[in-house]
Parts: sequence; structure tokens; C-alpha cells
Amino acid sequence: MSEPGRPRWPGSGAANSADEAWLTAIAQAAAGDSQAPLELLVEYLTLLADAAISGRRPREHELAIVRELGRRAAEQGIPAGRVVDLYLSAAWRMWRDLPDVVPYRDRDTVRASAQAVLRAVGEAIAVLVDSYQLATQQLVRQEEALRRELVDDLLRGDPDVARMVERAEPFGLDLGRPHQVVLARPADGLPEGDTSATMLELFILDRFGDREVLVATKEGLLVVLIPATAPSTAPRTIDKSVGDLIHDALIRHRPGRVWRVAAGRAYPGSYGIARSYEEAREALTLADRLRLDTAVVDARDMLVYRVLIRDQAAIVDLIQAVLGPLTQARGGADPLLQTLEAYFATGEVATEAARRLNVSVRTVTYRLDKVKALTGHDPGDPAQRFTLHIAVLGARLLDWPARDLPSGAEAHA
Repeated sequence: MSEPGRPRWPGSGAANSADEAWLTAIAQAAAGDSQAPLELLVEYLTLLADAAISGRRPREHELAIVRELGRRAAEQGIPAGRVVDLYLSAAWRMWRDLPDVVPYRDRDTVRASAQAVLRAVGEAIAVLVDSYQLATQQLVRQEEALRRELVDDLLRGDPDVARMVERAEPFGLDLGRPHQVVLARPADGLPEGDTSATMLELFILDRFGDREVLVATKEGLLVVLIPATAPSTAPRTIDKSVGDLIHDALIRHRPGRVWRVAAGRAYPGSYGIARSYEEAREALTLADRLRLDTAVVDARDMLVYRVLIRDQAAIVDLIQAVLGPLTQARGGADPLLQTLEAYFATGEVATEAARRLNVSVRTVTYRLDKVKALTGHDPGDPAQRFTLHIAVLGARLLDWPARDLPSGAEAHA
């Protein structure tokens, strides 16, 4: 049998409809102020009222219900601050109204009641917040796992297009729009728990005003999936390419860290995403093999190198025919190849090539003359320069002369 004047929450076996109305009014007012669901106060008001009247501490089953409410609030996406505000608002409202419901006889009784209420509020909120945070962490891990699986399947080109469209929808992706893939790789590797992906996603959303963005990690790379066109409500006015913007953001995030960024071209559909990814990945590989000193590479700029590497048999023949005689030089072919590379990269300016190689201009001109004498191709002649340049690019792609050139069926593979 309940104690006279003891408040109860509706549905908990309450004895007095007036008490039920009182608690309901407190819950509705607190929920209205905090803009949080009324249901999150179930059991909490009862344990507060009991603490105020009898001084008892919350029971385990009551805290278990509060713990479940914290989990539910996290799953509903209600901000943690709003939930805590709901509980504090209900507490002070109850404390304000208690003297009208249960008359206190003396100061010691009031003091003991206040201590009991504060203790109950502290225990309940501690359980609530702990449960909320745990549930939030689990939701984040689940979302990250789903995101990683989606990105993996998109980059692989999963043949189940209908299923891919359905899975992409919760992430705000419209696979009917053209998308491009941008890859970023740090020179020192991507450690576990690195915050660059989170920073990059926030940067892109802020920069472009477009929710249709995915950033994930894959095999030591940051993978950025971004629409090629912005919504009409958020037009883009960009002076730099997406690759340059991403590289700048990464450098600002952690100064001193060296990144290489590669951007694939934009294509529509889920298969287009896989195609853009392959282009970006191949651009990274080619930039490494060519020893390019640029931090940002675009798949469009690498098309000529893709042509070279895909006709490997022809490029092997070209290297053997044009550059093979360089192996007869004192010191081997590599110093002469380095000189040719620097000479072509600086627009056939010997002084700039010498500065890049850290040698004298006389050394550069001597080596160029040596190339002409051994190969019969003059680097200064426009027609012959083109042949030499293509052969040098092919040599770097195949890492010659550090590695032997492929032969026979291997060259045609």
C-alpha cells in the first residue's frame, strides 16, 4: 500500500490520480522546454519523488530503465545536451513543487530531502550519459562499417546496381549523378585512428555545401567520393581543382606531412565510380614510377602515360632501339637519362636542368652531346626530341635501367 501523499508515475501502480496529474504536468513542461520526448522521463520522476520523500537511493531496476532510455535517445539522434537538460528541468520543477505536495516539518528534513534528490539526480544522469555515449560509439562503429563496405563495393563495381542504389540512399548518394574519386596518400602511411578522414569530410561539406559526399579509408589511402556537379542551390566557384583543394586542406590539418593526391575523372552511375577510382589509383602508381615531383596528379594528365604502359611491347622496342646504346657510356645509362629528364622537364633549358641536377651547365651540355653521339638522336632537334622524350618516359615507367626490360611473352602480357 502506498504512503499518503507519495507521488507515482502513471502506469506504475499509482494510488492517487492527483499525484499522476502532478508528475504528468512536470514531465510535459520539462519536455516542452527541452524539446525532448516525454517518454524519456519514464521511471526517472518516480525515483526522484521517492528520494525526496523517503530519502532512498535509486534501485537497480530503475537505473536499468534509465540506462535503456539513454540508449534509445542516442538511437533516435536526440542531442545529449538536450536529454540532460530534460532531466535537470524535471528535477528542479519537481523540487519547486514538492512543498505544495508534501509538507516538510523542519529544516533538517528539507536538507536531507535535498541531499537525497541531488544524489538521485547525479546517479540517474551518470547512468543516462554513460549509456548514451556507449550507444553513440556503437552506432558510429556500425555506420563506419556500413560506410566502409559500401565504399569497397562501389570501388569494386558491384554488379547488383539496384542493391547498391538502395544501400547508398541512407548516405545521401544519388548514383545517377556523375561522381569522381579522389585518392590521398601520406608519405609516412596512414596510422590507425588518423583524424584526416573526418577533417576532410567536414572540409568538403563546408566548402561545397553538398551532403552527397563520402570519405573513407582503404588500403592506406583516403578515398573521397564527391559529386562532379553541385546542386543548383549551392553553385561552385572554384579557382582550384578538387585535388588541389583536398591537398591544401590536408596540409593545413597537419603541417609538415607530405601527401600525394590523385583525382579520377567523373562518370555517372555506380560503375562510373569504380572507373574513376581505377583511374585515380593508376595515376598514383604512374606518378610514383615516373618520379613526378608534383603533389597533385590528375587522371587527364596521365592519359599519355597510360597509353605507353599498355603497349608495353612497343615501348620496350623503343627503349632498346633508342636508349640501349646509352649503356655503353662511362657510368652507365642512368646519369644520361636523368639529364634528359631534367632537360625535358625544364622546357629544354640547360641552365635550369643544371640547377635541378645540381651540376654545372657544362656537364649538362656534355651529357646531351654524349646522348646524341651514342643514340644518333639530337635532344635539340624538335623531331628527334619527341622520340627521345617518349623513350625516356617509357624507361621510367619500366624502371629501366635499374631493372631489366621485359622480353618475349612477358612484354606482350
